[in-house]
Amino acid sequence: MAKDIQKTELQKALLSARRAFLSAGFFSLFINLLMLVPALYMLQLYDRVLTSRSEDTLYMLTLIVVVLFITMGLLEFVRSRILIRVGNHMDQYLNENLFSSMFKRAINEPGQGSPQPINDMTSLRQFLTGNGLFAFFDAPWLPIYIAILFLFHPYFGAFALIAVVILFSLTLANEYATKTLLAEANTENLQSSNYAASCLKNAEVVAAMGMEQHLRQKWFEKHMSFLSKQSKASDRASVLSNLSKTLRLMFQSLILGLGGYLAIQSEITPGMMIAGSIILGRALAPLDLMIGSWKGFGQARSAYGRLDGLFEAYPVKPKNMALPAPEGRLQAESIMVMPPGAKAPSVKGVSFSLEKGDMVAIIGPSGAGKSSLARALLGVWPLMAGKVRLDGADIHAWDKEDLGKYIGYLPQDIELFNGTVSENIARFGELDPIKVVEAAKLAGVHEMILRLPNGYDTVLLGNAGGLSGGQRQRIGLARALYDGPKLIILDEPNSNLDDQGEKALGEALDHLKQAGITAVLISHRKQILKHVDKVLLMAQGQLRGFGPRDDVLSALQNGQLSLSDQK
Repeated sequence: MAKDIQKTELQKALLSARRAFLSAGFFSLFINLLMLVPALYMLQLYDRVLTSRSEDTLYMLTLIVVVLFITMGLLEFVRSRILIRVGNHMDQYLNENLFSSMFKRAINEPGQGSPQPINDMTSLRQFLTGNGLFAFFDAPWLPIYIAILFLFHPYFGAFALIAVVILFSLTLANEYATKTLLAEANTENLQSSNYAASCLKNAEVVAAMGMEQHLRQKWFEKHMSFLSKQSKASDRASVLSNLSKTLRLMFQSLILGLGGYLAIQSEITPGMMIAGSIILGRALAPLDLMIGSWKGFGQARSAYGRLDGLFEAYPVKPKNMALPAPEGRLQAESIMVMPPGAKAPSVKGVSFSLEKGDMVAIIGPSGAGKSSLARALLGVWPLMAGKVRLDGADIHAWDKEDLGKYIGYLPQDIELFNGTVSENIARFGELDPIKVVEAAKLAGVHEMILRLPNGYDTVLLGNAGGLSGGQRQRIGLARALYDGPKLIILDEPNSNLDDQGEKALGEALDHLKQAGITAVLISHRKQILKHVDKVLLMAQGQLRGFGPRDDVLSALQNGQLSLSDQK
């Protein structure tokens, strides 16, 4: 059990498919035995049919060969189907956990929010279902062919061993010559793609300020570095692949020459001469295929390494026991927060407590740690020290899926998702039209939505055009208010609002207060302070004041609270 816990999700997925791999290997045994049919058929034609001139023997042998070929084709079909099912099984086994781990990395490693793991999963699945993997299944049966060649004649067996050693050496040389280059090329291709994606995400800024040429040049440098290394690796692999193919054909011809010599010496029959060449070709084919498909193998190996690293860094945690629905009591106990990628904490030893229905405004200068504190209260960012408790339970002890419906969050940067307006407000869960309209009305955005081309069924393509910043912010507020959450955190909720939006926000805050919903507001605008009961003053990551609104503001105005460093 302990060993199983140490394995990553990807390793568990492969282990769960081990019976399928064993079945594919079992079929490979019979497929490789049936690969001897052409050689044995040729042997019988030369040494039995032609010498006896028996048509009945020819007909019977041909019928048997046809049946065996059909059997081999069916076995190969079944093996292919097994591996396709393995690929699909792995995808289905991993997709939920893969999506979860991708989101965890995006939160903890800013700038790493890339769909590359999905592409890696596709690369791995394609390799598992492609012809390249067959070489690895067929290669272990190579000793069978060599043993048969030894039975024909020791010289045949020795010649085959020499040929196998040479081609196997080329396979190792291919690995040595291309492994590092392919790994570096794959990494740089990923970086190049991510850079291009970030540029496209800010296309309007790029176009407005004429930055395209400079950004294109920087992307081009990254892309050319990737192309250079991939081309160098492909050149090396091409040389070894062509050399392998040439040598394989040459060995097949040379063994005919060797067979001719042995036949002249009456040590083997002419049929053995022809059959020996066919068997040697079959023995060397997996090695030749390995070299030819090494690029795909290298890509699959790199994809496996990245996926395994992702699952190891962000393992799937077991689902926590469900807790009772929270009421909205919130405590911060000497919390310290280090933003992902930062070298110094942005929140230092902050403690405070909110009762159900409290409405508090977090104020302070830019860089005071207000948004970091909000993310810590939501359990999005891990804590260096301290605890955040919701109704007495550690916020990280709650299952996120269960807790999410009780939480409303409006970040500074509003992100809407591809889908309808109603789906965005309903958080893409089960869509309740009554609750959607109720949330929209609370956010003061109902009338605006009705004026859209298709109302609540208007399809949004993320943040691409169509809606102003204020409209997106108000739809984001409706999403935060959906289904009556118990705790709402609004980060700069009025940053893009006009007077009408400010009025709607004020009405929404009054509703939250009447409903007894705990709310935490972050804002630089003083107008919002009239709606709150308490104020929490932050400066340089520290809590400088907390208490009733009028007391804190009065102390700040009178100089009793300072925003500068306290000695």
